[in-house]
Amino acid sequence: MRQFLPIYKQIMSKTVVISGASSGIGFATARILQKSGYHVIGLSRSYPKETYDFNYILCDITDEVQIKNAVDKILSTNPDIYALINCAGMGISGAIEYTETADIKTIFDVNLLGTFQLTKILIPALRKVPNSKIINIGSVAGCLTIPFQAYYSITKAGINAYTEALRMELRPFGIHVGAVLPGDTKTNFTANRQKANMKMDNGYGNRIQLSIERMEKDEQNGKSADTVGITIRRLLSRKTVPVYKTVGFSYKLFIFLKRLLPSRFVNWILYQMYAK
Repeated sequence: MRQFLPIYKQIMSKTVVISGASSGIGFATARILQKSGYHVIGLSRSYPKETYDFNYILCDITDEVQIKNAVDKILSTNPDIYALINCAGMGISGAIEYTETADIKTIFDVNLLGTFQLTKILIPALRKVPNSKIINIGSVAGCLTIPFQAYYSITKAGINAYTEALRMELRPFGIHVGAVLPGDTKTNFTANRQKANMKMDNGYGNRIQLSIERMEKDEQNGKSADTVGITIRRLLSRKTVPVYKTVGFSYKLFIFLKRLLPSRFVNWILYQMYAK
């Protein structure tokens, strides 16, 4: 016990900000880190529907003014931030040609611009803390492009590029940046996914619907959000973090094989799985 208490007190002094904390991976991570002794501050447009014991601030990360106000409130009592976990995200499904421009802008605002803006404004506070961390939630779909989920894959591929660039830029400051890449995860993300205009014509037939049904079935049979939260907790306890941390052995294998196999063959496999 004498050895445990100083460590616990040290963790208690570490403030972690988590976006998208009202549900899914964000909520699971916030709950796990709070129970582990971190001081968690969750951000989202609405409060969690489940019981929670971490601090919470309402904030729509697509609104730059709300981000600034939320960060000002956080820093007024927590000037030093140990970690930022960018979990906020959404998905849209359907054929590229049927997706409305407004929906494309929305997913880019949530999955990319919101993350960019929140991270940018918190970097000065992260710089004050030795070995501070930024962990972005990417996706295996950012490495393996999924048909009829194109815009989601595009935004997650963007998170990968953003992670790599930010990691290099912030390395001299001792801020460690990495991305966690979950595969299929059982959350309410599936039910909340927006679906583009589900037109059925001679060109697609029922391929769009079958692809989405396959994806949703895989998600509902996937790992729990707690698995991702535990992975993040382990990363926060490390001195440094890897550029990418894939969750689940099978997904690690898929990404490894993509590096070895010809792109044309990988694309054919994904076609057989999700587009044929």
